[in-house]
Amino acid sequence: MSNSTVQNTQSTGRVTDSTHYQIVIIGGGAGGITVASQLLKKDSSLNIAIIEPSEQHYYQPAWTLVGAGAFALEDTIRNEKDCIPQSATWIKAYAETFEPENNIVITRDGKRIHYDYLVVCPGIQINWHEVEGLPEALGKGGVTSNYSKDYAPYTWELLKKFSGGTAIFTYPATPIKCGGAPQKIMYLADDTFRKNGVRNKSKVIYCSAGASMFPVADYCESLDKIVERREIDVKFKHNLKQIKPDSKEAIFEVTTDTGVERVSLKYDFIHVAPPMSAPDFIKNSLLAASSGWVDVDKNTLQHNRYPNIFSLGDASSLPTSRTAAAIRKQAPVVVENLYSLVSSQSLKGSYGGYTCCPLVTGYGKTIMAEFDYENKPKSSFPMNPAEERYSMWLVKRHLLPWLYWNRMLKGASFEGDLLKFLQKK
Repeated sequence: MSNSTVQNTQSTGRVTDSTHYQIVIIGGGAGGITVASQLLKKDSSLNIAIIEPSEQHYYQPAWTLVGAGAFALEDTIRNEKDCIPQSATWIKAYAETFEPENNIVITRDGKRIHYDYLVVCPGIQINWHEVEGLPEALGKGGVTSNYSKDYAPYTWELLKKFSGGTAIFTYPATPIKCGGAPQKIMYLADDTFRKNGVRNKSKVIYCSAGASMFPVADYCESLDKIVERREIDVKFKHNLKQIKPDSKEAIFEVTTDTGVERVSLKYDFIHVAPPMSAPDFIKNSLLAASSGWVDVDKNTLQHNRYPNIFSLGDASSLPTSRTAAAIRKQAPVVVENLYSLVSSQSLKGSYGGYTCCPLVTGYGKTIMAEFDYENKPKSSFPMNPAEERYSMWLVKRHLLPWLYWNRMLKGASFEGDLLKFLQKK
């Protein structure tokens, strides 16, 4: 892309010389597309640009199921141009730096994009390199991760061929997207081993840097019973620091009452949930809090220092789990409050921390873990949310992907669709 033009790659194929937009959105993922679509439904005259470098858009919540042979990888991928609202301008570039005092975003290729209002939702950064030896080991020798489309299919290859031994599943010491994913694939793997008749020759180990199976007590109680029933060896305060592929060793830093020690565990299969953080260009910017995440008010989602900036999703400082379901509730708050600013009105939208983590606990079993800032269950369904249910598996496997592509990204509400689906089941 040249320094004098910004190209819109929508069906019109138009090129504009303008570098000023009423609203600029950083990130064309779940958060950015949903906010843009909802804003344009509210007011089609809004001048919106989305800065997003990727040609493809991914439905990442299904990658766990891809790794378990229950979802096709190609069904998680769409062309980005088909997801961006037609009346929004797509700036196919990487955002690089910010000048918030001047209302400017600078792209990696040097273009200066001016805005009146900014929405920051570039997603999360996966730091494979923070586990020594992991980047070189991934995708071979029994080392895999569903946190990449490149390795999720390899996970399924390994599970199908597993003939016994030690299978390790890890959870890092950082916030991650979809906090339940590291154990979801573990339960599906355990089912696969049992189906293939190799579970009695296998040891399944869950190594978490945390101190419990889940941060919400009601769901944690259910998960504790599940790992006990499945005879899974759970090791808390185990933070993966190194992979030694030649000797098939995983090195953990283990926090004890007397300090930190390093422990080596042999593996035949290991699924790694890598450390994650806000993207570097966010961490190194004036928008970041001391934690590195975009510094926003947890209720209004407005930046704490720059009132014309909002943030949502994985890169924000919001103290809740990083899931697409959280974005579903955050987006309307951003839209309402941003549009109130555009209309010179006071902010009324408030986000209470709602998120949802569909905890797949086996093929045909899911706990629909919904909760808020108070870490209290907050179910959308008239049933005990802490129980494993086949109906919630159907929601996770079939309904949620359809709603994502056909409702959420198009800016439409789908509360009624959920209830209709369950009534049919």
